[in-house]
Amino acid sequence: MANVAKKVSWSGRDRDEDDCDEDGRAGETTPLLNGTGPGAAAGSRQLTPSSFLRIGQLSNVDLNEDVHELETELPRQRPNEIPHNEKLLSLKYESLDYDNSENQLFLEEERRINHTAFRTVEIKRWVICAMIGILTGLVACFIDIVVENLAGLKYRVVKGNIDKFTEKGGLSFSLLLWATLNASVVMVGSVIVAFIEPVAAGSGIPQIKCYLNGVKIPHVVRLKTLVIKVCGVILSVVGGLAVGKEGPMIHSGAVIAAGISQGRSTSLKRDFKIFEYFRRDTEKRDFVSAGAAAGVSAAFGAPVGGVLFSLEEGASFWNQFLTWRIFFASMISTFTLNSVLSVYHGNAWDLSSPGLINFGRFDNEKMGYTIQEIPIFIFMGVVGGILGALFNALNYWLTMFRIRYIHRPCLQVVEAMLVAAVTATVGFVMIYCSRDCQPIQGSTVAYPLQLFCADGEYNSMATAFFNTPEKSVVNLFHDAPGSYNPMTLGMFTLMYFFLACWTYGLTVSAGVFIPSLLIGAAWGRLFGISLSYLTKGSIWADPGKYALMGAAAQLGGIVRMTLSLTVIMMEATGNVTYGFPIMLVLMTAKIVGDYFVEGLYDMHIQLQSVPFLHWEAPVTSHSLTAREVMSAPVTCLRRIERVGTVVDILSDTSSNHNGFPVVESNPGTTQVAGLRGLILRSQLIVLLKHKVFVERANLSLVQRRLKLKDFRDAYPRFPPIQSIHVSQDERECMIDLSEFMNPSPYTVPQEASLPRVFKLFRALGLRHLVVVNNRNEVVGMVTRKDLARYRLGKEGLEELSLAQT
Repeated sequence: MANVAKKVSWSGRDRDEDDCDEDGRAGETTPLLNGTGPGAAAGSRQLTPSSFLRIGQLSNVDLNEDVHELETELPRQRPNEIPHNEKLLSLKYESLDYDNSENQLFLEEERRINHTAFRTVEIKRWVICAMIGILTGLVACFIDIVVENLAGLKYRVVKGNIDKFTEKGGLSFSLLLWATLNASVVMVGSVIVAFIEPVAAGSGIPQIKCYLNGVKIPHVVRLKTLVIKVCGVILSVVGGLAVGKEGPMIHSGAVIAAGISQGRSTSLKRDFKIFEYFRRDTEKRDFVSAGAAAGVSAAFGAPVGGVLFSLEEGASFWNQFLTWRIFFASMISTFTLNSVLSVYHGNAWDLSSPGLINFGRFDNEKMGYTIQEIPIFIFMGVVGGILGALFNALNYWLTMFRIRYIHRPCLQVVEAMLVAAVTATVGFVMIYCSRDCQPIQGSTVAYPLQLFCADGEYNSMATAFFNTPEKSVVNLFHDAPGSYNPMTLGMFTLMYFFLACWTYGLTVSAGVFIPSLLIGAAWGRLFGISLSYLTKGSIWADPGKYALMGAAAQLGGIVRMTLSLTVIMMEATGNVTYGFPIMLVLMTAKIVGDYFVEGLYDMHIQLQSVPFLHWEAPVTSHSLTAREVMSAPVTCLRRIERVGTVVDILSDTSSNHNGFPVVESNPGTTQVAGLRGLILRSQLIVLLKHKVFVERANLSLVQRRLKLKDFRDAYPRFPPIQSIHVSQDERECMIDLSEFMNPSPYTVPQEASLPRVFKLFRALGLRHLVVVNNRNEVVGMVTRKDLARYRLGKEGLEELSLAQT
């Protein structure tokens, strides 16, 4: 077995006392991306066969075994290397409860709600979706305006400096200024992410995919995460990194949706006493889906693309009503962004800024396509798939290196500054060495650098490097033929490809959408110029059209999106004509890329050992049954249980059970009957907190009545069992679980096949699936980790080990 150690994390510090897992364990770190904090400090050791504890079919890797041996073998300081094994599945991730507990309290509340109250709840859902759209649009406006002003200021300062020293000599000072400005800005952005909220690193799309899949990622939808995300992405883009500000909008929209739908903020410690009905995971998931779609809509001005993105990449549940609400949120988001930016640009009645990036309109008359171009588009899709697979493979090994060696926050900040300085240096050297001069008249270049070009000309290489990535993409799409030398495009593609690959995964808030589009637009335009040479200037071989196809191919090859990306590209260009070629390119890129490696987001989810469930079970898993995959034995509770027994079970640190089957049994007897229901750890903690129990001698007394509001007030951060005091006398009291348990939990017979169990679990969004025998007695429990540990590898079906990583 490979070396295993405490891994790095998207949320890398010990959690606060009030931010515990659903099982009540406080102060644990969850392994996620980019590794910071104490979780990275633990040492490593070689696992022996005795390290595995078989409980039924569950493999638990006990990393806390033989503590004395660890202390003698390992130094106490942080290790220089953290061994990492991607063949593990982390036990630290908890699931979300997407299945409503239909206990007596829930049913009584639903029966009390009349038709008018139901209409009011439905109206509230639409109001929340409208608020999600408005706030997401406003956040996008803030990011866009601040980036435009700060980046403009930086480029003007550097341009003035370069123009000054071009005449006098001493351009090395200009290089130093550019690199220093970039590194300083990125340092601030990296510090706030690495030291304050590591989960804000990256685009946030993998984390949101996990959340919508049913995995609880700590801190992922916190207000503090949103603030760090917004500030971090501004600083990353202004710092000149090969990143975009569009991807993080998806995470931002999801955080906004999660906060608004709950009507309170745990970070601000404010409860506005509204939307209490929606304080459960099921409702929260639907609104987060709407927030992710609103983020896409604000980023690209693509409401339909946002809906399809949420459906294709995230949502674990979908229906027609949810589609309407998500589309409404996306539409409001685009309209809000459009209105505010139009006012900001002085055209209050001209709604011409639908998204953070507008690819501009293509002239259909000049840039149509013919049937003989179809093979060319397919070939571009193949190229995009191969380059995307190469990008993902390189980033995979780079991420492994970061997990092993760059696990301290200070090292992560240094790496981010190094990348920023190198990016500026590469850009400067490429511009300095380029002799591709173009006439400045009629050009749309925002910051033209003359450098060694003649008067009235500008350096064409600066159009790509000395600009924000969004504007560079638009220039490559729409600049007239002849605006770029083929050597310029080739060198830019090569250098930017490696810079973007190096940049993705840094401890900064940044997206990969725009860099991917920029790489693809550069080699696509180069491809178009080559075709124009071969066809002696035929009008159909316009470089701008092939830049668009190359951008789609490259992005599709990296992230493997098809349906949503097609619509996003069509909406962002305002052109339906290229719908079919874009579909063709994206499908080809996905098929070719999938042959080599997974998509970038799925790859990073797998690297972090997240128990992510795909839509279907592994194709060769029909030979496995529920008996072979379930966890056993199961801790059961009696319908009327002693309080001390409940406290002891919840306090047992050797188990992390979050769901307990309830069986029929009379106090004082050992005979156990069949399954009667299921109760969650969080529910038991609320019952103990409110002391809902009676003395053993007075079982006929009525327990204290609770309402669903008591459970919603504790949601989502239920207190740990250690914070609840139960006296010795209270331990002898009895607690009746009948009213609070779910009397109709989903069950399967132990002979059910793994694909059937998987389909039931995935389609219903379950957290626990009870396995029973033919007498309805509990024999095991299937959880997310039991299913996620089976996957299809290169040599067939493989079983991952479960570890406390």
